[in-house]
Amino acid sequence: MKKKPLLQIKNLHAKIGDKEIIKGLNLTINPGEVHAIMGPNGTGKSTLANVITGKEGYEVTDGEIIYKGKNLLDLDPEERALEGIFLGFQYPVEIPGVSMTNFMKAAIDAQRKYKGQDPIKPGEFLKMYREKQKMVNMPDKMKNRSVNEGFSGGEKKKNEIFQMAMLQPDLAILDETDSGLDIDALKAVADGVNKLRNNDNAFLVITHYQRLLDHIVPDIVHVMYDGKIVKTGDKNLAKELEEKGYAWIEEEYKKSKQNA
Repeated sequence: MKKKPLLQIKNLHAKIGDKEIIKGLNLTINPGEVHAIMGPNGTGKSTLANVITGKEGYEVTDGEIIYKGKNLLDLDPEERALEGIFLGFQYPVEIPGVSMTNFMKAAIDAQRKYKGQDPIKPGEFLKMYREKQKMVNMPDKMKNRSVNEGFSGGEKKKNEIFQMAMLQPDLAILDETDSGLDIDALKAVADGVNKLRNNDNAFLVITHYQRLLDHIVPDIVHVMYDGKIVKTGDKNLAKELEEKGYAWIEEEYKKSKQNA
């Protein structure tokens, strides 16, 4: 039996202040799929991630976002996270004075409380922590360090994948996770994502470059331009963009507007 879409975005319009950034975007993501969104700077890719997760400062002026059958726009950012949406940041923040262990325990207990479950038992938590740590090759020395404090760029991104492994989201959005990573760190992050992929969850990978998609192979690639998705294809579309750049997308888009 075919599963219902996990996320459906219909005719989404969103702005910051007086500037409209998302201009009629449509997107459907099904369980088990990995989608990539590519496009030049300023086309609204990160804005889309922020609108889905409910970041303050963005106003949705039209359209809808349906997630697991619920209107996502009716939920606070915290509720969206508790419903199973995870955002991997381009620049993960540091949280001084809060150890990774305490941070993850608090996050998992909040998740369980939302579902009407008791807090996770310490022994069960530590077992889970070690399993996920091993899965994503997270060094044990990072366990008692404050969240992201003093971490290198690669360590911060790997830490995000570890958090994702612990929280097991239904929809993970990775906003330019490859930004600033060397090839070894990129492979480590991609390996963690690939281990977490299954038939019930989905990923939305936002990136400028095809190199990440050599390691996290997407089912569907979208090109975003002028606040909307203007082209969709398979993984080969990402390779075409790498070879040609984005100028031809702009030309195609302008021609389509003239012919409309």
